[in-house]
Amino acid sequence: MQAVDEVVDAVNGLTARWAERVEGGTVFSAAGVWPLLAFLADGASGEARAQLAEAVGLPAERVAQAAREGLVALGGLRGVDAALGLWTGRKMKVRKEWAAGLPPHAHRKLTGWLTYDQKALDAWAAEQTGGRVQRMPVQLSRDTTVVLASALALETRWIRPFTADWACPRSGPWENRELAGLSRTTALLDRVGVADTPDGQITDLRVVGTGGMDVHLLLGEEHMPAGQVLKAGMEINAGRQRVVPGSRLPHGEAGPGVSVVEVPTLRPAPPTLHVSTVAFDMVDKHNLMAHADLFGLGPTSDGSEEHFPGISDRPMPIRSARQSIAAAFTDKGFEAAAVTALAARETSGDRLTARQTADGSLRGRDRIPTVPRWAPGAL
Repeated sequence: MQAVDEVVDAVNGLTARWAERVEGGTVFSAAGVWPLLAFLADGASGEARAQLAEAVGLPAERVAQAAREGLVALGGLRGVDAALGLWTGRKMKVRKEWAAGLPPHAHRKLTGWLTYDQKALDAWAAEQTGGRVQRMPVQLSRDTTVVLASALALETRWIRPFTADWACPRSGPWENRELAGLSRTTALLDRVGVADTPDGQITDLRVVGTGGMDVHLLLGEEHMPAGQVLKAGMEINAGRQRVVPGSRLPHGEAGPGVSVVEVPTLRPAPPTLHVSTVAFDMVDKHNLMAHADLFGLGPTSDGSEEHFPGISDRPMPIRSARQSIAAAFTDKGFEAAAVTALAARETSGDRLTARQTADGSLRGRDRIPTVPRWAPGAL
């Protein structure tokens, strides 16, 4: 259990750091990236190992075991599915010691036929996410040697559903827009709370779902960017930020979007919490290499054999790292899915034969053709 708690803290830390880079409306999953970085760190050396371990937030010698236990813990939750897959080219030999640390049956071989292999990877992504993500976020090329991917899917239903209606906010970024509104009333005042953070006030609404799964809706002050609000929310969830529960909030404007008022009634009535929010259905894609420093991927892309000696004796530069994700918050519940994939490709030097001229230059006829020999239109 201690190892799982460490994984939770480490994933939350990566979430908070990623949130600082967020611009505009988006959805992302650090939990989908984290195990991939952990398994890479386990087989890495030198600067690559150090930077991957820093991104993961745990010592490199412990990350593989932590990743395995984290995936098992995730998959054991009701309403959550977690999977990891490794695909390698026919000539790519992976060290048995490293592969043995992956989940059972995770390792598969690429056939070399791009259309077939791409369809197989896309089918895996769709199957593992219940169809919410239809395609693997990385595209295979003829020189792809390794694909390491994770898939996460979760679904929960609200214990107390919302009432669906139209909403038209009178202020804020959605002012005068017609939106899919959600509302409900409860006597449980402490489902909402307000935290005073160094950057401003944050309102935290906890929506309870089936399977022991809760979803937190966060609302910050208008001057606070979304990433700042999310980072503060991670502190609230971790118990590192004091929250004043709804039953103890003062009268008046008690926090962002929260008003405490007295309403005259004909007969005594218990205090109630009236909630109004909006539904959302979002999809997004992320290029992790655009933030290579955040994910520890900076040193891993130059093709050096020294980066991953614990994985293979062949160079495996990480040329592509992407995530596809979808999330929906409705009157009945919440569901989300993410597929994250890293792809290693041969360097141009790996596609050349060892035969050289006397001065060390390579002859033109010694180069292995790089133009695909199958029909146009193959992926």
